[in-house]
Amino acid sequence: MYVASFPDFTFFQVSNISSSTTQDKLHEFFSFCGNIKSIDLKPEGDSKQSAVVTFEKPSSAGTALMLNGGTLDGEQLHITSDVEHHNHQEQSQHSGSPFEQSDKPRAGIAAEYLAKGYKLSDHILQRAIEIDNKQGISKRFLDYMRGLDTTVGQKALGSDQTVSGKVQSTLKGARTRAKTIDEQKGYSKIAHEYYSKAISSPFGKSVLDFYTNTSKQVRDIHEEARRMADQQLTTSSSTGNTTHATGPGAAGPDAQPSLSTQTSPTVV
Repeated sequence: MYVASFPDFTFFQVSNISSSTTQDKLHEFFSFCGNIKSIDLKPEGDSKQSAVVTFEKPSSAGTALMLNGGTLDGEQLHITSDVEHHNHQEQSQHSGSPFEQSDKPRAGIAAEYLAKGYKLSDHILQRAIEIDNKQGISKRFLDYMRGLDTTVGQKALGSDQTVSGKVQSTLKGARTRAKTIDEQKGYSKIAHEYYSKAISSPFGKSVLDFYTNTSKQVRDIHEEARRMADQQLTTSSSTGNTTHATGPGAAGPDAQPSLSTQTSPTVV
């Protein structure tokens, strides 16, 4: 039998899973953490299940371990790994997307869970903040957000202007002009439009601070989750459905449950 000569940081074990939890639901739950390669779900005794979840990247598995002790379908999940995950940053492989789910700050991922209707305790939100404080925010994601800062600032405020460099009352006054330019050039159709719209809003500087600084509190995650949820409801009402393939919370082709239809599992 072949035995790897180095530890595999891409997978972890989940035990005490409810017998009513399907593989699709488990996939949906962990997809916030990153791209999943496989889930091996098996019976465990008469009324429980266990699973081995494998991600494409070690950082995604490290994010999932942050959710240890959470509750899904009425059962407390035991999320463990045989190796120690250090939540280190990885060298991103560039693709057609400006960043991947695993590049996002853990606090941002926690906000996505809340925005989709999942319930996370403040204890888990604090874990997310601590991971970000320890490892920092990926350069790839920071570059993307700083690029938006410049692009949106120039559209709304003029040449050589940024959102972060202006007070929000000024940005609010320019928002209508920016929206018109955005519609003419089709910016609203590009991937990750949530971030662009959020930075264009009167709360733009707060959004930038949330995603580019590691210094934050639990209430900041709740506030960002509310902004995301409001945007989802706006998009849903204007289009008749909600698309999640490229926006916050989307870790792949799978659509996430909407706020209006989801029976939320609780993570405590």
